[in-house]
Amino acid sequence: MTNSINELQHDAKAIFLIGTNTTENHPVIGYKIKSNVRKNDAKLIVADPRRTELAEMADVFMQFRPGTDVALVNGMMNVIISEGLMAKEFVAERTEGYEAMTAVVADYTPEVAEKITGVPAEDIRKAARIYAEAKSAALCYAMGVTQHSTGTDNVKSMCNLALLTGNLGKPGAGVNPLRGQNNVQGACDMGALPVVYPAYQPVSNPEVRAKFEKAWGVPLSPNNGITLTAAITKAHHGEIKSILCLGENPMVSDPDQHHVEEALDNLEFLMVQDIFLTETAQKADVVFPAASFAEKDGTFSNTERRVQRVRKAVNTKGAARQDWQIICDLSTRLGYPMSYASPEEIFNEIRTVTPSYAGISYERLEEGSLQWPCPTETHPGTPILHQEKFSRGLGLFHAIHFKEAAELPDGEYPTILTTGRSLYHYHTGSMTRRVEGLNDIMPENELQISPNTAASMHISNGETVRLVTRRGSIELKARLTDTIDDNVVFTYFHFAEAAANVLTNSAPESFDPIAGIPEYKVSAVRIEKITA
Repeated sequence: MTNSINELQHDAKAIFLIGTNTTENHPVIGYKIKSNVRKNDAKLIVADPRRTELAEMADVFMQFRPGTDVALVNGMMNVIISEGLMAKEFVAERTEGYEAMTAVVADYTPEVAEKITGVPAEDIRKAARIYAEAKSAALCYAMGVTQHSTGTDNVKSMCNLALLTGNLGKPGAGVNPLRGQNNVQGACDMGALPVVYPAYQPVSNPEVRAKFEKAWGVPLSPNNGITLTAAITKAHHGEIKSILCLGENPMVSDPDQHHVEEALDNLEFLMVQDIFLTETAQKADVVFPAASFAEKDGTFSNTERRVQRVRKAVNTKGAARQDWQIICDLSTRLGYPMSYASPEEIFNEIRTVTPSYAGISYERLEEGSLQWPCPTETHPGTPILHQEKFSRGLGLFHAIHFKEAAELPDGEYPTILTTGRSLYHYHTGSMTRRVEGLNDIMPENELQISPNTAASMHISNGETVRLVTRRGSIELKARLTDTIDDNVVFTYFHFAEAAANVLTNSAPESFDPIAGIPEYKVSAVRIEKITA
């Protein structure tokens, strides 16, 4: 997030939510948004393929066809430019690439955007005016924006919209991705990405590489690594022989489960490090039992770049050990001696090679959390990014045309499937599906389907149906709901016995070409009635 969570409750005069079911997936943030709308009369714009809880209280709700995010945002920018609502001074002084962007956006009138997205042109105009005319407007998105073959384009479009209206570098504004797990931000900060070292320092930069070679005492490759999805594909082709899987469950979370299973079965060696014997761990040659969050000491970095101390609450059970201890021992056995006395010692090393964390210490965190960048021990942390300038100098507009999803409906598979999360379960369910109370509320997967679509197939509420794609099929109960369009269905991905990712796409063209993210949000499906 460029800004801070509490600004969504107190400072934002307008909030634009796109591709985020915030009250279910980020309920604390969702509460703050509701509070701002109810108590401060903040304007709310919601864009989503489903009518979510926050859509019910929105000033404008745009129910768009899955995968058409770029066309929708281009349509909003067309209105802002044509009506002279852009932040002219901000654009002139703090950005570049404006002319190329406007040349593309000129093609996306609200009427053109309506034909692509299904959103009425007048709603696009209304949303654009609310966002552009607000004193400060915050834009929030989640995996509904990123999990597409055009995910990178989608994110760049969000940045275009914020730049165009000057909604960066000030309170109550910003481009604010809501992270999908509790320490995704921290993992990325620490270099758990294939193209960067900690603090997003490029692997391909010789000066950066030399710094880490000196710190770690080993020569380092100048080549970028590969993403998880690419690793699965290479394992399937026999190009990767071994995978070490830490806290990840690709047997439920990755697209095209049959493809994933074949890839893992093709490995010579699979090691899994996790807190439960997950579906992936059951296929492993070796399983290392790891400590849960409550058994750990260290730091987490949350979605607003806030570094927080985590303190051990209970002792580990059985053979479970701290992740860092397992990694150190494994590294030592593999020939690179790695020895630390504590998580704090590791954190102190992090500070020496990670400029944005340099001023953060355990001693300071005892007094409270800090938001990076925090370059010195006297620096207060940075609640808002880009206040004076952007990290590259000028903010860069991108000229982005709309591209269709990799797989569209046809005669054989006439409906769009989109997937997501429930309030009651988390990720692959390895933790939450072991909780009796949560299972009582939501014991099994379901297919959300519109009453019209259900009636056309003589499907009753609660009836078990079969959902089929080119990759496979699952059986699950239909739930009739008017929150979804007739040509779209929705299901959850938490349930291994009716796994949505049996259905999703693993073809190369379905991955974002830059980020490698799978297109979980658009698959062409067929619904089959099972009972006579």
